[in-house]
Amino acid sequence: MDSTGIAISGTSFEPSDSENEFDAQEEHFMTKFISRLTLITILLSLVGGTLLAQDATPRLTIIEPKKDFGTVAKGEKLDWSFILKNTGNSDLQITNVQPACGCTVAEYDKVIRPGETGRVTAHVDTTGFTGPIAKSITIRTNDPDAPTAQVTIHAIVRPFVQAHPAGFVRYNLIQGDAEAQELTLYTEEEEPFEIIGIETPGDWVKVEHSPVAAGKRVSEGRANANQYGLRITVGGPTAPAGPLVDKIKVITNSKHQPEYLISLSGIIRPGYTVRPQVVNFGEVGAGQESARTITLTSNHKEAPGEFKVERVETTDPAVFVAEKNETALGQYEVVVRIRKDARAGNAKGDLKIFTSDPASPVTTIPLVATIKG
Repeated sequence: MDSTGIAISGTSFEPSDSENEFDAQEEHFMTKFISRLTLITILLSLVGGTLLAQDATPRLTIIEPKKDFGTVAKGEKLDWSFILKNTGNSDLQITNVQPACGCTVAEYDKVIRPGETGRVTAHVDTTGFTGPIAKSITIRTNDPDAPTAQVTIHAIVRPFVQAHPAGFVRYNLIQGDAEAQELTLYTEEEEPFEIIGIETPGDWVKVEHSPVAAGKRVSEGRANANQYGLRITVGGPTAPAGPLVDKIKVITNSKHQPEYLISLSGIIRPGYTVRPQVVNFGEVGAGQESARTITLTSNHKEAPGEFKVERVETTDPAVFVAEKNETALGQYEVVVRIRKDARAGNAKGDLKIFTSDPASPVTTIPLVATIKG
């Protein structure tokens, strides 16, 4: 014990209640701080992961969205590949490529990886155009910022070989008849112009060509250049009935436009019409004599009386020809009947009508019936 009377050695120091409370508060604070720090770390990780996930998207970049070919010859085929780059962080998918018209076809890469390039290749046929053209292609992708994009081919189409008065001929014919039309072919080329050959869709189209004399040339085209007169004859007994949608190809020595296409359109109608096209008696009771009428009408308006129905035959014994009458000039009615004594069962055969029409002398009509017992 010192002079103050306080024992130092051999005694223990006990902290006061206030000191214990301070330590507890400090421990509680540290625990809360660590918990909050852990929570912030987790949140930052989640936000960072979300941002990374959001950033993993494709990005479409078109290197050159427009291609201008300048002046090209009519009929020239324009081919061009547009370069597409994926500047994003995931695969760029080309889901569809849609040309604006049928004259343009396109090929394309369907998947472009990040940082790589792909192509959309366009093919434009200028045969049907003259003057400035702009042919576009719509590209659809999985880029969220640019789901659709467009590329365009520009050109000025110049015809070096042309026809006067037009590059087409139209016909409205009766099968077996023939008609001729004429046009003049001229050039814008500097070199001497010549026709090398002509191709037609069939022997029912005939084309004759000959040089046009200097005093009879049309005013179009290069001055003093050769011009050719074309006489196009369509029809005859081998011409098929139906619509005319075809081309005549004229092959020339033009270095810019060696082929010139003449459009052939119109219709070739049959020499006569037949109604109905099929005869169906349906169900016929035993002992009944059911009848049907077939009408044949000439399509020759100027000379309908030249059309004649000469005879009629059937291939089924259950059916017979009852009447054959000319009801008007160029119009006939043929009546066929089921025989009363026809056997029960399904009757099936043909009705053959022989006519004076040179292109279609015989028409065949199917016959169908069900004869009850």
